Amino acid sequence: MSRVGEVPCYAQRPEQLDAALYNLWRRARSRGILPLRIPLPEQAGVVMIVEERELICANARQNDLPILAWVEFEDRHRSALHTPVPCKLNYYHFAASRYRARALAAMAEELERRLRRG
Repeated sequence: MSRVGEVPCYAQRPEQLDAALYNLWRRARSRGILPLRIPLPEQAGVVMIVEERELICANARQNDLPILAWVEFEDRHRSALHTPVPCKLNYYHFAASRYRARALAAMAEELERRLRRG
């Protein structure tokens, strides 16, 4: 069952995850380094939770209550590694968009670091 399945979202929008970031996530899955909890720099109590099938930006001070979640990735028939991957982006808080870029940047940095060290 999904970590965010029981929490009602404020809004859901179509989204695309950048190909480079998706490919990092895919490599991390294949190397068995997931799940990961990545604290967001300069955002006390906010973490990026990287799992096998979803990405969740959550409030760690509120029992990992989701703020944002990237879900429902449409990657089954992906034919090119350089194209973005369509998904859905769930918003669980009215100001969630302010965390989006920081959460993805923190995830990219941590995945690159872990994959480099093997």
